[in-house]
Amino acid sequence: MLKTLKARWMQGYRTGRFPDAEPRMPDRFAGLPEIASAACPPECRLCMEACPTDALSRSGTSVALDMGRCLFCSRCSAACPSGTISFTKQHDLAAFRRESLIRTAGSPFSRDLQPDSGIADLCGRSLKIRQVSAGGCAACELDFNVLNTLAWDMGRFGIQVVASPRHADCILVTGPVSGNMLSALRKTCDAVPKPVFVIACGCCAISGGLYRESPECRGGLEEILKPDLYVPGCPPHPATLLDALIRFLGRRVRC
Repeated sequence: MLKTLKARWMQGYRTGRFPDAEPRMPDRFAGLPEIASAACPPECRLCMEACPTDALSRSGTSVALDMGRCLFCSRCSAACPSGTISFTKQHDLAAFRRESLIRTAGSPFSRDLQPDSGIADLCGRSLKIRQVSAGGCAACELDFNVLNTLAWDMGRFGIQVVASPRHADCILVTGPVSGNMLSALRKTCDAVPKPVFVIACGCCAISGGLYRESPECRGGLEEILKPDLYVPGCPPHPATLLDALIRFLGRRVRC
């Protein structure tokens, strides 16, 4: 016991300062996309050809990027000769409405809090999550699991993962919803006490990602369950996820 206490004392405080301070993002991290206001040559389609998920569209000389489809691979930015598309280090990407994930030139992106006062009143002090991997590759699942470690410790906000959907307030879905997981997903949702809330984690859950055209997948949650929160990324960074969950509770992130 003394050795254990000594080891714990030597380790010190390991939890990061987020959300009281901005997290330190990796050098290669690609965050919130920015679309320059300068007109893009109408004949140029290099960025669209480079995108593996058709996340880019254009109307005339204007470009739009759908973060719900984006892998944040930065191929479009590298292919764009005019520098129209760039990726910032901003980690807070989650949105409560699907249309808020569309980035265009000059479009603002704010850290909105929970817009539904009923959800904020019910889940403001705690949130019990049942995570469902609906055919995911395990990347989103692993980065969500990281939030249970000492470094992030989401339990300090009253956010916990539960083993049974009957103990949950919401389900957090990852993966493009494969045909084999469709029935299990619906049964899990039905088992959660009402009202049940849905969080779409990662571009696969939001839109199907790379697999949205596959006959074995359902192209994300939109046609199955209506998400109450969208967390884009492939996978979302732990800071992106924790920021999203705190705002889902209706709490303001101070950094």
